[in-house]
Parts: sequence; C-alpha cells; structure tokens
Amino acid sequence: MITVLGMLHRGRSRAERVRARLVAAGAAVATFLVCTAVGMADFQDEDGSLTGLGLALLAVPVAGLVHQANRLASATRERRLAALRLAGATPGNVRRLGALEGGLLALAGSLTGGALYVVTHLGGPLPQIPVVVALVTLGGVLSGARAGRHVVTSPLGVTRRARVRGPRVLDLVLFAAGVGLLVVGLSVKGRFPVVGKYGTVTAMAAGLVLLLIGATLATTWLIRAYARRAGRRARSPETLLAARLVEADPRAWARALSVVSLTVFFGAGAGAQQAAVGYSQGHALVDVALLLALATSSIALVVHQAEELIDHRRSFAALAAAGVPERALGGVLVRQAVVAALPVCVVAAVSGVAVVVLPLVSVYRVESLPWALTRAVLMAGAGVLAAVVVALAARPLLRGALRSGTRT
Repeated sequence: MITVLGMLHRGRSRAERVRARLVAAGAAVATFLVCTAVGMADFQDEDGSLTGLGLALLAVPVAGLVHQANRLASATRERRLAALRLAGATPGNVRRLGALEGGLLALAGSLTGGALYVVTHLGGPLPQIPVVVALVTLGGVLSGARAGRHVVTSPLGVTRRARVRGPRVLDLVLFAAGVGLLVVGLSVKGRFPVVGKYGTVTAMAAGLVLLLIGATLATTWLIRAYARRAGRRARSPETLLAARLVEADPRAWARALSVVSLTVFFGAGAGAQQAAVGYSQGHALVDVALLLALATSSIALVVHQAEELIDHRRSFAALAAAGVPERALGGVLVRQAVVAALPVCVVAAVSGVAVVVLPLVSVYRVESLPWALTRAVLMAGAGVLAAVVVALAARPLLRGALRSGTRT
C-alpha cells in the first residue's frame, strides 16, 4: 500500500498537491485549537470556559473543511487508480488507499499542530497532546475512507454515486444528546466528579461532535420538505430547477451546511446568554470565533459547490446548449443556496435561543429577550448570506463546468 501511495504522490497534479496541503494544514490547526481548548480547563471562571468553547468551536469548521477537501480529492485520485482495477485491485483496496492517505496527512498535520502548541504554551498542560494527535489522525483515516464511498472505480473509469437515507430516530437522539452535553458542560463547569475541571471541556467537545452529526442527519428531511414546498410555489424556471436539484440530494446540502448551522446555533445561544449576564471578554472571544467559523465553513461550502458542479456539469452543459443563458444558471446556484440554507439557519437560530432560555425560563429576564431574538435573526441572516455569497463566487466554477461538460 505504501508503495502504491508513493506512486500516486509522484503522479499528482498541482490541484491535488494543494488539496493535500489543505488537509494537513487543517489537521494542524484543529490539533492546536483542541489542545489549547483543553488547556483552558485550568481556568475555573466563566471567561475561561467561554474561551475554551470558542477555541473548540473553531476546530469544528476546520474539520468539516478537511473532510470536504478529502471528498473532492477522491474522484481525481481514483481516476488514476482505474488502471489498478485492471490489474485486479478491488474497490476495498482503493478505499483503503484513501484511508491511508488521509491518515498520513492528518498525522503529519497533527504532529505539527502539537509541536506548535508545545512551543507556544511552555509550562502549560501537555498530557492531552498524544490523545488529541491520535484522535485527529483517526479522524483523517475515517474521513479518507468515507470520502471514497461515493466514488466507484472500475476498469472502465470512475463514477460517482449518491446514497440517500431516510430519517431515523437516532438522528434526533444524537442532536438532543449533543445539546444536553453542551448545557451540562456550561452549567456544571469545573464541578464534575472525578475528572473535575477537564469534564467541562470533555463534555463540550463531545457535545459539539454529537451536535454536528445529529444536525447533519436530522436536517436532511427538513431541507427536502422545504425544497418541495419551494418547488410547488416556484414562479420562475430558475427557482423550480433549484428546488428540484436540492430536493434530489438534500443530504449533500445538509452535510455542507452542518457547520454553518452549528455556527448559527452557537451564535444565537451566545446572544441569549449575553443578554442575560452581560458582555464579557469571554463573550468577545466567542464572537470572534463565530465569525472565523462562519468564514471557514463558507470555504467548505465552496468545496461542496465545486463537487456538485462536477456531478451536474453535463446537465448544466445541456441546458446551456439548449439556449439557457449562463446568467440564468448562475441564478439557479443562488436559489439553491437560499432554498437549502434558509430552513437550516432558521431552525438553528431558534434552537440556540431555546437551549439557553428554556432551562432558565423561571429566572430569565423578559427585557433580555429582544436582544436575544435580534441576535438570532442576525445569525440566521449571516448564515444564509454566507451561502449566497459562496453561490455568487462559484460562477467561475460554473463556467469551467460548462466548458468541461461540452467537451465530454
């Protein structure tokens, strides 16, 4: 496997080398942020907990970006593996190569991030570094393996497949468990039995992971239901086509928007807490982390947009050949973003406020609600705006897809 992987590296294009560096850099940043967030458990005050939350929050969109980059790289990598299929390699062999490549890149990046943490935090806690490095490397292995599941390599070429799953009760259980762990982490703080101060960061980190997975799975049918409604009420061909494209593959949009929705959720929740207890230095750091998380998740949306255009380039090229203006197809991309992002961001904003207000309903001040609701509206709008800006920025990718679709 190592020999074959070395051969693949020698045959990589410039774009593939850039994506590999992106994966390694993302693993390094995620390792550094998580190690620092765990180190912040030494602080017992509210600002220390909020600082740890802000840094942990930043690691989530970075991880999402790394996985999206792995997914985009899988198709181009496996085109070069088609020759190996002629020699008898199985699809499982191909996926194991993807897992090995993702793991090695994550290991290199996580070691770099761990070393950076040691250099910048001399005298700080260090026991968490091996654990974080191991978890990030494992995440790279799983991401590399899963990224290849939607690509089928055969001796005759490469095809991409989409597997749409129905909603499950487990999706809601994961979401609820994530919210519960976050509430417990923020409420109990350093008073956890046995683990003490590290329990807060552990609970919040586990809550973030469960919340991200649960939100990704549970919003699939929310997006599909809203897309169906938008399609029935469409008053233009662009809106109708956009709604039908989203309805055909809501899971992909749910996955791409998961980190955006998580950012909106935390932004709305932070606003509700700020309105109740006042603005602090910890809240300021969380707000900065939210803005950076939104920017990072927007980059992940760009990767998703590129992946979708690769999948639909022939359909878009056929529409262009039939006389549909490129500007109208660009409008389809924007409407897709609105149809997919609007319900997700609205639900995330409402949930963020509810998680903070409902447990404190007996003591939460009524005069704090206007700012909490205003902050929720602003966060939902920011999430939708980010998706729209990405769609507008993807127009050069659309032109490239139309040209490649015409040649195939």
